[in-house]
Amino acid sequence: MIVLTKLNVMRMLTTILILMISIPVFAPEEKSLCVVQPEEINYYALLIKAVVMVESNGNNMAFNPSEGAVGAFQIRQCRISHYNQLTGSNHALIDCYDYNLSRKVFLYFARGKDYETAARNWNGRWDLTKNYWKQIKSKL
Repeated sequence: MIVLTKLNVMRMLTTILILMISIPVFAPEEKSLCVVQPEEINYYALLIKAVVMVESNGNNMAFNPSEGAVGAFQIRQCRISHYNQLTGSNHALIDCYDYNLSRKVFLYFARGKDYETAARNWNGRWDLTKNYWKQIKSKL
C-alpha cells in the first residue's frame, strides 16, 4: 500500500518530470523529408487588379449592354467562345460573372506575355489599345 504523503507526491512528480524530459533524448531520429509547397506566386496579380479596375471598377456583376460584356473582366461572347474552343471547355457567357472563372480566362490569354502585351491584347486590336494601356499603367 502506498501512502500519499507530500514526500511521495513530490517523488512521483519528479519521476514523471524526468521521464518526460528524457523521452525525446531516446527517440529515434526522423529520417523523412517534409516538402512544403510554397504559396503560388502570381506574376500577373498587379495587372489583374489594374484590368479589373479599368474594365469594371471592380464590379463582378458589371454588364456593358453596348458590347454585351460581363463581369469584372468584361468578357464578351467571342472571348469565351475562343477560350472554349482552345481549352475544350463549355462555358456560357453568363458564367463569366464568376470572378474566378473570368480570372482563369484572363490568365489563359495573358500567359507568357509582358504586362503591356497582355493588357493590350485583352482589350482588342493592338493599334487601337494605346489609350487602354495608359489607363492600365495608371492603376499599376
